[in-house]
Amino acid sequence: MMKVIQHTAETLHTALVSNSQDLANVYKKYTKEERRLLEEGIHARQPGSLFQSITVHSDSDWIPAHPEEPQDFESFYRDPYRKTPDASHNTIYIQTIGSFGEVGAQTDQYVEWLREYCQAFFHGLSVKLLPAVTVSETGCSFRVNSDSHNLQILTGDLLQFLGNKKPKDAFCIVGITMIDLYPKDSWNFVFGQASLSMGMGVFSFARYDDNFYTRSYAGRLKKRLEPKRGDYSVFEGYYTPPITGTLLLRSCKTMTHEIGHMFGIRHCQWLNCVMQGSNHLEESDRRPLDFCPICLHKLHVSVGFKIADRYEALLHWMEEDQSDPSGPEKASGCRTAFHFPKPTEAFHTSKLWLRRCLDTLYKR
Repeated sequence: MMKVIQHTAETLHTALVSNSQDLANVYKKYTKEERRLLEEGIHARQPGSLFQSITVHSDSDWIPAHPEEPQDFESFYRDPYRKTPDASHNTIYIQTIGSFGEVGAQTDQYVEWLREYCQAFFHGLSVKLLPAVTVSETGCSFRVNSDSHNLQILTGDLLQFLGNKKPKDAFCIVGITMIDLYPKDSWNFVFGQASLSMGMGVFSFARYDDNFYTRSYAGRLKKRLEPKRGDYSVFEGYYTPPITGTLLLRSCKTMTHEIGHMFGIRHCQWLNCVMQGSNHLEESDRRPLDFCPICLHKLHVSVGFKIADRYEALLHWMEEDQSDPSGPEKASGCRTAFHFPKPTEAFHTSKLWLRRCLDTLYKR
């Protein structure tokens, strides 16, 4: 069952601008070029538009499985519970939990790439890495999943740990791990979990390894283990997926989607957008890497940036040559003298799209 969700131009215009005079005035603060780009979304039905309608592929996709009220710009703007960064809470903190990839230099590099990507995506905010912690340092509960035979850690315990670690100037703190997660005993797994009111979330990239669902997945425990509570030795040398372009792309997408929620941006039902919900990996892979105009307007009013500057920063991240040892190392203070080329081949489509957006913005 393939179904295209097509809103009328009028519906999309109202979702983007609102019929309310004060919000129409907020929208007028954009330059003529920025408005031209944002209004491309209203013409999503036209072939070649920068923004496309959402296609639902099956009943197991997010929108049919989780009916939600669509959030237009006005309902976002007037939400009394949404959090906005301010001068004393303007940093996004990333906390790695457990090992990432081949432990050492490449791990540092991978996490630094994620940090830099978030810095470009949430242009205008500061993104910092906290010192890595082992699973045992979090004191979390864990189990062996009876289906996949791999280790999983409990999200609630990790959120509690992050809450205690959250720096004073944090807008939010996000925990990332290569170990699978579960939210409670009755659930098989969860990709991640967040507490928006507390400005924190945790998510796992374990299932972004292409082999995760195969019998040959190297993370499957070879022998039946019944680990004792508090015996974290089972995590020593635990398998982590190789760092590939696809893993980097999926990780960037998940991080920005989850941090987007921290601003009070709900799942997008207007246009193809990184904020669409996803029930499974195939659906997640179909989502684009960036915001639709309605969600971009929500982020813009929260942070404030020139849209072209944000797109330039993202394009620079995708095109930056990592082979120059003097460049990224000096800029990031990375702890390693080794350099691995950034695997950005999976970002090719996004790169072309960003160039088209910039062409639209720079057209006189």
